[in-house]
Amino acid sequence: MQVTPVMFLIVCPMLFLAGLVDSIGGGGGLISLPAYLFAGLPAHMAVATNKLSSTCGTSLATARFFRRGLVNLRLAAPSVVTGVAGSALGARLSLAVSEDVMKYVLFAVLPLAAFVVLNRHLFRDEGKHAAVADRKTVAICVASAFVIGVYDGFYGPGTGTFLIIAFTAFAGMTVGSANAQAKVINLTTNITSLAVFLLNGQVLVPLGLAAAACNMAGNWIGSGLAVSKGAKIVRPVILLVLILLLLKILIGF
Repeated sequence: MQVTPVMFLIVCPMLFLAGLVDSIGGGGGLISLPAYLFAGLPAHMAVATNKLSSTCGTSLATARFFRRGLVNLRLAAPSVVTGVAGSALGARLSLAVSEDVMKYVLFAVLPLAAFVVLNRHLFRDEGKHAAVADRKTVAICVASAFVIGVYDGFYGPGTGTFLIIAFTAFAGMTVGSANAQAKVINLTTNITSLAVFLLNGQVLVPLGLAAAACNMAGNWIGSGLAVSKGAKIVRPVILLVLILLLLKILIGF
């Protein structure tokens, strides 16, 4: 598929907005993937190219958690292994599905992912401990990484959120600790599925790299904002994007 200037005009501003929103309150993936669909990319190519831009943003966040010493490698290492396996499986399942089926699956899953990501009741920081690599915690993290890794390889948006929910709800971690482990897993699942998509020629590399730069710029600016009401803009923006995506489906523009 040929990259056009119009694609850059649509995708780059929306990926900047996705980075801004993600740094303020999460849910940036619910904007970034629809951005590629708005630009006219087929469903498979939209998911694949979104992996390229999201991998770059996740890399920055993961490095920050490592520098702060929040990542428990004894816990993260086995989770990464199963996460990679799940992501590779999910990406191959995505490629095995026809374009029409893939499109309708995305349109069905997107609102569900949005509901979970935007549901603040799921983010009660009631965890009792940081990431401790005991048998129970390792088992929970390993299983969660595989299941959610399959989802990430197939689709993507909300993966980090789902991992955080699993680690806080079932492993009893604090949100901060869960977020650190989730970022490491999410980075490796992104890289794995991206590799599968690249090998199958589904990634528009020039568009994905430009979008990645815009997304990281949005994250950088958003993370530096000291706006107390900033998080309140997240839900309306994401809901607006979802409505526009629905209109695109209905009227086919």
